[in-house]
This record gives sequence, C-alpha cells and structure tokens, in this order.
Amino acid sequence: MSDNNMLNVSIEQSKLLGNALRVKIIGQLTTTPRTAKQVADLLGESGGNVHYHITKLYEGGLLDLVEEKKIGGVTEKYYQSRSKWFNSSSPEALDPVISAGYSSKKSTTINLRLMLTKEQEAELTEEFKAFLEQWVQKTSGKQENGEYEEFSIGVMIKSVESQDDQPVEKETNE
Repeated sequence: MSDNNMLNVSIEQSKLLGNALRVKIIGQLTTTPRTAKQVADLLGESGGNVHYHITKLYEGGLLDLVEEKKIGGVTEKYYQSRSKWFNSSSPEALDPVISAGYSSKKSTTINLRLMLTKEQEAELTEEFKAFLEQWVQKTSGKQENGEYEEFSIGVMIKSVESQDDQPVEKETNE
C-alpha cells in the first residue's frame, strides 16, 4: 500500500466509500494487515458487521487479501487497504452526499481562489491530506458514548483553466 498515492476508483468503488464505517475500516487497514475480528475489536463494532463491510470492500477491489493463516480448523484472513487516498475521474462526486444536488440538513461550503505555483499546489494538497488524516485517526477507533452524526467531507483543488484553456470568470454581484 502506498502512503501518498491516490488510487483511482470507479463510480461503483466510490459508492463503497460512501459509508463512515467503511472509511473507519480502511483507516485501520492502511498500515497494518488485520483480520475482520481485529478491526472489529479496534472499532468496538460487531465482528459480523465488520466482516460484511470488509467483504464488500475486498470484492470491490479496495482491499487486498495479504495473508491467510490456518489455526486449527479456522482460516484467518488478513486484509490491507490498497490506498488511504481515493480519487475518481468521473464527473460525479466521489461521495454522492458532496454533489451539488444533495439536500442536507447541515452543510458548510468554503470556497477560495489562490494563485499557486505547481510546488505550492502540491504542498497545499499534502497539507489537506495530512489534516484530513488527523481527523480519520481521531475518529477511527472506539468512540465514547455520545450522539454522533455522519458527515461527508471532500476537498477539491481544481484549476480554473478549463480543458480548452479558457479561464472561468468568477461572477460578481454588482
């Protein structure tokens, strides 16, 4: 598994990532291969539930089966995530909740335009990835009792130059 490389995913694979528990599972499998039972224990979830989601992620090509150990009559399967970063070249959002057409009861949009060199763009991208990874780590283990709500968070860094080299002008309300 490569730490910083993005894995390009299909629309079907991106749908598999549209679930907070699956993101938590991937978070537990980015650096260390683990069994479904080990992941379930780390997350404080039921083994059957985690096994179901790991199977879906594996069948969807987002996890690799890296080792099988026979212990008595039981086969332990160790999985590892193919990446911790995913990208979709599809015009549809990687997560449908982030798409413009999704109506959410809570939403925050932050937009900004910057003039960046290629090096600055790369630095900004890495800083966002590090920031998001901190939050994945904060929320990937067992969570204390409390009221939780699932949020979808996406960061898009996009050139204003279109593919036909025409810049998109920012609208002003004058």
